[in-house]
Amino acid sequence: MTETHRSPSRAAPVAGRAAGSHATRCISVANVAAALALAALPVIAPAAWARQVPAAQDTPLQARYRAAADRLIDAALADSSAWNRMARLVDTFGPRLAGSPALELAHDWILEEMRRDGLENVHGEPAMVPRWVRGSESAELVEPRRAPLPMLGLGGSVGTPRRGITAEVLVVGDFDELTRRSAEARGKIVLFDAPWRGYGPTVQYRVNGAIAAARAGAVAALVRSVGELPMRIAHTGVMRYDSAVSRVPVAAITAEDAAMLHRMQERGERVVVTLRMEARTLPDSPSRNVMGEITGSERPQEVVVIGGHTDSWDTGLGAHDDAGGVVMAWEAVRLMHRLGLRPRRTVRAVGWVNEENGTRGGLAYRDAHREGIRDHVLAFESDGGVFRPTGVGFSGSDSAMIVVRQVAALLGRIGADSVTPGGGGVDIGPITRLGVPSMSINVEGGRYFWYHHSPADTPDKIDPRDMARCVAVMAVMAYVLADMPDRLPWGVPPGEEH
Repeated sequence: MTETHRSPSRAAPVAGRAAGSHATRCISVANVAAALALAALPVIAPAAWARQVPAAQDTPLQARYRAAADRLIDAALADSSAWNRMARLVDTFGPRLAGSPALELAHDWILEEMRRDGLENVHGEPAMVPRWVRGSESAELVEPRRAPLPMLGLGGSVGTPRRGITAEVLVVGDFDELTRRSAEARGKIVLFDAPWRGYGPTVQYRVNGAIAAARAGAVAALVRSVGELPMRIAHTGVMRYDSAVSRVPVAAITAEDAAMLHRMQERGERVVVTLRMEARTLPDSPSRNVMGEITGSERPQEVVVIGGHTDSWDTGLGAHDDAGGVVMAWEAVRLMHRLGLRPRRTVRAVGWVNEENGTRGGLAYRDAHREGIRDHVLAFESDGGVFRPTGVGFSGSDSAMIVVRQVAALLGRIGADSVTPGGGGVDIGPITRLGVPSMSINVEGGRYFWYHHSPADTPDKIDPRDMARCVAVMAVMAYVLADMPDRLPWGVPPGEEH
């Protein structure tokens, strides 16, 4: 998941999860016990769950689709096939940064497996993507003692000279402090030791730190890793440059080491670091979005598009971000095919490319489908981690929201029937801005930023039961909205484009 192009709607679920976590701590003991009991249930859903909502309470839409929804939920929860496929994808191909051979091999495999699953119109659509190469890199504390500092260069950074940069460090807590102390920064490495205050406020130091440091005359920049749980690991991510100032190398160090250097400075000790980075940007490289469908039986030109992004950062496997999102969409379409549930409209599963450091996949999809954009009924993206789903976020008209809430009620048996205003994603943003209603999965993602953009984003961090529930959410929402006799009202109100 990228940040530089993130809309306000993408930050909202994070705040919502924080509020939800607070509310959870305040619920009754009885509710805690109920929640624990639900978590202990096996993946296979008891048939009795489907009887918890009496048919007499259903709206006509719900009565029409409850049986199909239950079939999709049962199939999704019956085994761990989605988790197994996600794990195979990331274990086999490893980190998949845009422009890398590993990503293209993963694309080949996805297309081959989609064909084996019986999906239709399986193909790739071309997109040119940036190619940033990390190379060898290191950071070392030189004074007041020698020690290696775990680090990760930020995506898009320039490299250092071959011998590296050795300079005194100026540690600041925020941009305002750097402004006040800018006279001290010239010729130094500026370290932003900005504590975690939520993703939106904290990520600004990673994205814009190099600009601020260069403006103050620094020779390089370091940032405290943008991660919620200090575990002495570094988190990477995209950064920006400004043509008005020089480009200086920038890297993330661990929260623990940032705090240590800050303490040293406060004691009056001279802090010196050597930074070495071989990072470079190569010419753009050809890649593709990969996709497969279940073709609509009556209105095949009308499309519900669902998916996630295939690329990851080059330092981890990208299980949560976003192999899980790609596979859950793929699995949703596969289940429709396996169960013989062919909707009136087409459901298209897409693995978008280059979400992390360029969003070229979403832009290429928009350009390839611009002429038929009004045939897109809904765009549904998962790129917020694979945790227990609570429902969906939705951006669309008021009349469309009424329909979406009715469909979401079919997911009550797995506790995923909530609908919040504001849904979307980076990859579907380009078509959402043209008026396509958008949706994203809301999850209990309080642990997401423990692993985000780090080597710790591995399959063992995903509960197979949670992934199965996410598949169920995507399958039910996509199938019903693709099959309804009347299509979902089109358009996004002003101020909700994402």
